[in-house]
Amino acid sequence: MLSTREVTDTEMPSPAKKVERRRGRSVGRSLWWMALPAFAVFIYVLIVPSAQGVGAAFTNWSFAVPDAEFIGFDNFIRAFEGDAGPAALRTLFIALIVVVGQNVLGLGLALLLNGRVVGRNILRTIIFAPMVVSALVVGYLFKYIFGPPGYGGVNLVLDAIGIPQVDFLGNPTTALWIIIITVIWQFTGSTMVIYLAGLQGVPPELDEAAALDGAGYWQRFWFVTRPLLAPAVTINLMLGLIGGLKLFDQIFSVTGGGPGGQTQTISTLMYQIFSQYGEYGRASAIAVVLAIAVGVLAFIQFSVLRRQERNS
Repeated sequence: MLSTREVTDTEMPSPAKKVERRRGRSVGRSLWWMALPAFAVFIYVLIVPSAQGVGAAFTNWSFAVPDAEFIGFDNFIRAFEGDAGPAALRTLFIALIVVVGQNVLGLGLALLLNGRVVGRNILRTIIFAPMVVSALVVGYLFKYIFGPPGYGGVNLVLDAIGIPQVDFLGNPTTALWIIIITVIWQFTGSTMVIYLAGLQGVPPELDEAAALDGAGYWQRFWFVTRPLLAPAVTINLMLGLIGGLKLFDQIFSVTGGGPGGQTQTISTLMYQIFSQYGEYGRASAIAVVLAIAVGVLAFIQFSVLRRQERNS
């Protein structure tokens, strides 16, 4: 048996550990003020404008009424009038298609470029490159490619090979799909990179063991790789949904919400009400509704995906 002195010496922390622990706590407490400048900028740039926007949503502030007055929830009631309903449904449609398209293509490219492919690093860079380009620049690029007959790149090619030209952006259906293609083309690279990071965390021993047991490629992917990719799937679906719901730049640069408002989304409608109609309070109310809707949908999606991660 150990003596009382030996047990006490074993259980009690050494003076060096006490000094080290005290020093770590004092350093952390003395450096908190260094975050104050960044915190002040965060409040000034994000919190203050957001609070002012929420406050403006409850007023009749507009170009004709510069001295705003409190009107309660009138702007929120008007937010659902006119083109708001079709624009909301169109926003959901675009977001869902973009999420599915980005993740299917991103996962496929990640699986392909995670293997032994010649020049895979160059291919990864090429696929990711559109992500670093401004969304407005990408939108104007696709606007030129699918421009009107006699001007657009695709129409010039069709005319050269004797095929009738098509007014892609003058047709509401084709214009909407061109916007979707533009978004998927630009952001599939970022989705691919996240899936590649997830694939790097899959132990190759598990895949080899499943192959030795006679499992085929798709069986190994579904029962071995897919469960370990659950966190990457959650991140990509969350980012895709949020980005799709607040989509603005590509629509503004490709179609401007036309033709006839048939590619209008909540973001472009809010911009039109603010800049063209000068109804600042109503535009703020739509922005608040959009922010709440994005937050609620993202929370629901995150909860469902996290539950699936635990069950994987």
